[in-house]
Amino acid sequence: MEFAFDHELLMLRDSVRRFVQEELMSLEAQYANEPDIPDELRKTLQDKAKALGFWCFDLPEEHGGGGVGYVGMCLVMEELAKCNAPSFRAQTVLTPYLGPVLFRCSPEQKKKYLYPVINGEKRTCFALTEPGAGSDPSGMLTTALREGDHYRINGSKIYITSADKADFVQLFAKTGDTGSGSGVSCFLIDKGTPGMRLGQSFELMSPDRPWELVFDDVRVHASQMVGEPGQGWELAREFLDVGRLIHGPKALGRAQRALEMAVDFANQRQTFGQQLSRRQAIQWMIADSTTELHAARLMTYHAAWKADQGMNFHVEASQVKLYADEVYMRIVDRAIQIHGGLGLSRELPLELMFRDARSRLITEGSSEMQRIIIASEVLSGRSGVNRLTPD
Repeated sequence: MEFAFDHELLMLRDSVRRFVQEELMSLEAQYANEPDIPDELRKTLQDKAKALGFWCFDLPEEHGGGGVGYVGMCLVMEELAKCNAPSFRAQTVLTPYLGPVLFRCSPEQKKKYLYPVINGEKRTCFALTEPGAGSDPSGMLTTALREGDHYRINGSKIYITSADKADFVQLFAKTGDTGSGSGVSCFLIDKGTPGMRLGQSFELMSPDRPWELVFDDVRVHASQMVGEPGQGWELAREFLDVGRLIHGPKALGRAQRALEMAVDFANQRQTFGQQLSRRQAIQWMIADSTTELHAARLMTYHAAWKADQGMNFHVEASQVKLYADEVYMRIVDRAIQIHGGLGLSRELPLELMFRDARSRLITEGSSEMQRIIIASEVLSGRSGVNRLTPD
């Protein structure tokens, strides 16, 4: 059993680590509590990333990307996550906000949508969640009714990240019976299409500001559907699996930084004539955090390895999302406790990381939803218990 990373991936990780320290960390104080960074600043950082060879590091080589695979993507994401500025949570400095759906497009759709996103000319967003439906397709109310060569779309989506800046939307709507998800289809809808508009902006406990998208008799041509009618839920699940896997390295990077801060403070702080690190209560917090972080890291990279092998990682993605995010929450909480009153102040990034950690227990599917998915797959026999490799 081999636990070593390829030398080239380690070189990439170390280069990104330097980039984060030299280019991004200095921006944290100004932008950590902002919903985004200015477009001109993002463009400057993207140009630097392109000059260093980082741009699109995670995209397939046949589309001009770095082709580092999921393991390489996790290594880079873990380093990027150590910076608290908002744009770096979306990773748009080193790679576009894309998702796997656009790789399933027709050649004509790729020319119009995929390649402009890869080149940094367009931005997109993923619109699935509704006021009464998220992970359950049977509750979806947004409809797309066929009218000759067109579809007429009505409904709304909520908590859509980057909807205000997107040039087009990856929209999921009901085109048939959604009991098993088979009646959901995916459409690519351009900004400015009549009937599509931004609704409410949501102020969350984290700095993110997602939006509501409203569709009122939006008319789109059938050629704007991705794949065939009824394939949308399969595409959405692929998007969600990748998104949930990426929660792993993001949680690892933040948790690692919080743990290092806790260790440094415990070794420096004196209480009643002794270092704080000499106190058993503090030692146990550090021990628990270190152990849980190690377990979450192994779980994350194993899931990424399975994805790189072309194996099904649906359950592993939910396990990573569930465990890594909950570990992140516990580690940040302990780090704040170790810092005492200073941990609550905005002089340190811990309070922001706590708000970020708490929000992650809900976004991309709540912890409860991940437990439902895991249990359902295991109890049905679709996923083996503790199966590390295929039979």
